[in-house]
Amino acid sequence: MKYLRFYKNGEVKYGLLEEDTITELNGNFLSGKVEQLDSKYNLSEVKLLPPVEPGKIIAVGLNYSSHAKEMGRDIPDEPMIFMVSPTAIIGNDDYVSLPNINHKTDYEAELAVVIGKKAKDVKRDKALPYVYGYTCANDISDRDLQKKDVQFTRAKSYDTFKPLGPVISTNIDGDNANISLSINGVIKQQSNTEDFIHNVSALIEEITKVMTLYPGDVILTGTPSGVGSLKPGDNIELHIEGIGTLRNKVNKVNKI
Repeated sequence: MKYLRFYKNGEVKYGLLEEDTITELNGNFLSGKVEQLDSKYNLSEVKLLPPVEPGKIIAVGLNYSSHAKEMGRDIPDEPMIFMVSPTAIIGNDDYVSLPNINHKTDYEAELAVVIGKKAKDVKRDKALPYVYGYTCANDISDRDLQKKDVQFTRAKSYDTFKPLGPVISTNIDGDNANISLSINGVIKQQSNTEDFIHNVSALIEEITKVMTLYPGDVILTGTPSGVGSLKPGDNIELHIEGIGTLRNKVNKVNKI
C-alpha cells in the first residue's frame, strides 16, 4: 500500500494511492483507524506534501560499505546516530535552497524508515513490526559546516535540507531495495540497501536503547557511494524501488 498527504481545495488531506488515483481517507493513516471516503483525485490534480510530520528525525552516518570506502573511513562497529531538525523537511516538487552558496553542499539519497508504533528497548528480531513503512529522503548536507562543527546538526538542519516523499510504502523490503539518485538526468548514486552495514532491524534496536520512538518518527538509514555537490538550478530525482521518485529542484537564487 502507498499512503500520502496532499493539499486540495484549501485543505491538508490523507490518501491511499493506487496507480495515479488517490482515494481520500478520513484521517491520518498512522492512527490505524482510518476509512476510505468516496472522494477520489488524480495524482496530477493535487499538491503532494511530505508524507509524514515526524516529531524527530534520527539519522545514521556511514551505513553503506561503499560510502565508508569512498570517504576513507573504517566500517563502524555501531551505528553512527545523530539528530536533525524536522523543520528541514520539504515535499515532492518543493525547492531546495542553498543559504551558504559558497559552501560545498552535497546530496545524499537515503531510505527513510517511518515508525508506526511506540518503540523502546526493541530487540532486532522483533523490530520490523514497529515499522509503518518507508519513503525516500535526501539528506542534504553543508560539508563546510559539518567539518567545522564536527557534529552534524547545523550542517544538515537548514530549512529545505530534508526532502521527503513522495509516498510511504508499506510493502517493500527495506533491506533489499534498489536506490538511485540523478542530477539533471545523470545518475550519480546507484546501489541497493543490501549494502547496509547495519540493517533496519539493527538500527531500531540500537536507537531504541537510547530513546523512545513514536508513530511518525523517521530514521534516515545512510547513503550509498556517489555523493556530490549541488548547485543552483539542479534537478534532483531520487528513486527507490517500490516507493517511487522524489523530485526536487535547487533554487536559482540564494533564498528560502
